[in-house]
Amino acid sequence: MKASSKSPATRALRLSTAIAAALVSAASLNALAQTAPAPAPAAAPTPEHTFTPKVSVYSEYEYRGISQSSEKPALQLNLDYSHASGFYAGAFMSNIKWIEDTKTGTRQALPAAVAVDGGSGNIELDLFGGYKFEIAKDVTLDVGYLRYEYVGSEGISTRVGAVNTTLLKKPNTDEFYIGIASGPLSAKYSRTTSDTFGIVDSKGSTFFEINLAQELMKGLTLTANAGRATYKNNGGLTYTVYKIGATYDAGDGWNVGAYYKDTNAVKANYTVLGKDWSKGRLVAFVSKSF
Repeated sequence: MKASSKSPATRALRLSTAIAAALVSAASLNALAQTAPAPAPAAAPTPEHTFTPKVSVYSEYEYRGISQSSEKPALQLNLDYSHASGFYAGAFMSNIKWIEDTKTGTRQALPAAVAVDGGSGNIELDLFGGYKFEIAKDVTLDVGYLRYEYVGSEGISTRVGAVNTTLLKKPNTDEFYIGIASGPLSAKYSRTTSDTFGIVDSKGSTFFEINLAQELMKGLTLTANAGRATYKNNGGLTYTVYKIGATYDAGDGWNVGAYYKDTNAVKANYTVLGKDWSKGRLVAFVSKSF
């Protein structure tokens, strides 16, 4: 006799089959959950505003290969602001000695009857701003302005009776620049729109540089630079500079490093009080970003 579909035996068979199927399905889902890769965490959004103060100590403040602190140590402060749009602005401050030493050296080289006026100023304050934007994949263009302000400094002049001769104009300088960067390489062209660092009739002087910052291993970066300073109407001051060194990121905002710099500048044109500001020398530093 054919069993009824509503018999207790049939219902029990259907129930056990359903339970077995549910157990198999649950086991399969559990295995899939264990073997499937976990979703990648979402990338942190780029902050709209970034402000980074940094304090540095250098064995010497040199700029573009020329000593600004007369081979003395320098304490420096950087204040950097950037916006997610690519706009940035900031300030840089350092002690300097080159203006004071230039006046002293001029005084010592001239007869007592010649008065030397001006000079002074032991602080450099730079203000800058610009805009960075991508022009192609992994290629960034940087356009900006830089103002060099030598606080309290005046030009240096000599005076014999009623005759005044300007040796160095007020050193404050305005400069525009354009740069391009891709990966570890960058290049930058700068041009002044005023007399350059007080050099008479030097408006339109330029500086072109190529830079390398290549990570060698975690935290350690090789740095290199080659640049050419061209002083308009003052060819004797024109020179090429080379630098090579390394920076180590010690974590928590600390960086330490050193580099060797040298130039082919005419020694006599950059020697003051017996010190050649252009000569080859090792520069070391430590910095802390907050």
